[in-house]
Amino acid sequence: MRYEQRLIWVLGITFGFLFFDRNAASFLMPFIARDLSFTNQQVGLIASALSFTWAVSAFLGGALSDLTGRRKAVLLASAIAFSLCSVLSGLAGSFLALFAARFLMGLVEGPFMPVCQSLLASESDDSRRGHNMGVMQNFGSNFLGSFVAPLVLVPIAAHWNWRVAFFLAGVPGLVLAVLIARYVHEPENKSQPAAGSAGGASAMSAFAMLGHRNMILCVLMSIFMVAWMVLGWAFLPLFYVKVRQLSAGEMSVLMSLLGLSAAFFSFVVPGLSDRLGRRPVVAGCSLLGLLVPLAALYWHGSLYVLGALIFIGWAASGVLPLFMGTIPSETIPARYVATSMGLTVGVGEVLGGVSGPALAGTAADHYGLTAPLFIQAGCAIAGALLALALKETAPRRVAAVAARSQLAT
Repeated sequence: MRYEQRLIWVLGITFGFLFFDRNAASFLMPFIARDLSFTNQQVGLIASALSFTWAVSAFLGGALSDLTGRRKAVLLASAIAFSLCSVLSGLAGSFLALFAARFLMGLVEGPFMPVCQSLLASESDDSRRGHNMGVMQNFGSNFLGSFVAPLVLVPIAAHWNWRVAFFLAGVPGLVLAVLIARYVHEPENKSQPAAGSAGGASAMSAFAMLGHRNMILCVLMSIFMVAWMVLGWAFLPLFYVKVRQLSAGEMSVLMSLLGLSAAFFSFVVPGLSDRLGRRPVVAGCSLLGLLVPLAALYWHGSLYVLGALIFIGWAASGVLPLFMGTIPSETIPARYVATSMGLTVGVGEVLGGVSGPALAGTAADHYGLTAPLFIQAGCAIAGALLALALKETAPRRVAAVAARSQLAT
């Protein structure tokens, strides 16, 4: 239990600074776009570049770590490399240079999350699996990457410039690499399948995984909900500044609420799913994601009320660890969770995180910056509808159903 908790916080904080670096370009984009004269389409392509290589490396890196059993080495290499890529972003002097820096950053960041979740699936008690995986993936990444990042990076860019902000963003990852080296251990070889799994296997391909209904649904949800999240990061800052005519300071506070919300709901949403079941929680919270684009588009009253609506709507971010890691780990043997998570993340990032911002950027150039928000709303609805078709996997709910069936017979 003690090591389990230590693992959550060391990996969660490191993943938080990984997202600090990943999100930095979005929060700094009003400054970058002005300096380098970017179009909305180029803004979308910058976000897509990172998502594409993140997708490819998440799947390949996760599969490699499952095949070799080497988790710690992958985490260390990723932490050091993504920090250095932040410095490269600060050195960019053109669209192509920044595109290349973000492309490389996605390549080195991709394996980190699947490998982290494979460690937690192995080390967590069944009754805490959803909670542990949700906190690791969502608390640090959103508290640091979405709440703290805009409050720190935007003032630095306003006072000095956006390049200095990128340089400073790369420092914490190097410090966290030392903590990984000190406190994270390679897991023992555990071959037992997780609760509700389909059984063990000596090897399991991506096609075999997709033979399970839950895996297909998780991949489809990943496409829409990753797009929902990336569109919020990429276009809300520009929408607030250019359409709503808010100051950079007001924009940074509203964007920081996304991180504060996701950090809070990283405990609430996965914890509720352990008790109430994965399916109802994923469906209900995905639908809450509608509040984000609708509030930004149609609420023109108090900014405090707007902030409250955004805070509640961003609860949808709490479902990502569930369909990316927890449900797959309860559907197939837990020993393959890095591969299964790499599959859901990879397809979601390519078709949602890459295509979503690119298409939304093109739509914004033609129809205005409201277009990406309408697309974001559609993604939330699609994610909720897909979740309704899930087969329940939460150990507590599965056990309760089995007990009722035994009583009935």
